[in-house]
Amino acid sequence: MKALMMTAATAALLMMSGMASADQALAQKNACMSCHGVDKKIVGPAFKDVAKKYAGDKTAHDKLVAKVKTGGKGVWGEIPMPPNPQVKAEDADKIINWILGLK
Repeated sequence: MKALMMTAATAALLMMSGMASADQALAQKNACMSCHGVDKKIVGPAFKDVAKKYAGDKTAHDKLVAKVKTGGKGVWGEIPMPPNPQVKAEDADKIINWILGLK
């Protein structure tokens, strides 16, 4: 029984990490990772810092999806984030959900 529980727990962790990996791959495919690291600043802020800044903000998802599409300036410094209108809405949704779920 204990072995079965451990196997189930391991499978659940692998599934969760696979989902995160898929969404991280989506961020890479859409060139987000050119300017953002998961846990370190590159040109823009680290995604974990974004998650921390917007934790508890119920409007964060929609604000950040809009920022992906239209760009922005001034929240994280003087370097602007360029607009990315080529990112599909469903991709932006998944990427932002992944970012906001980072701990």
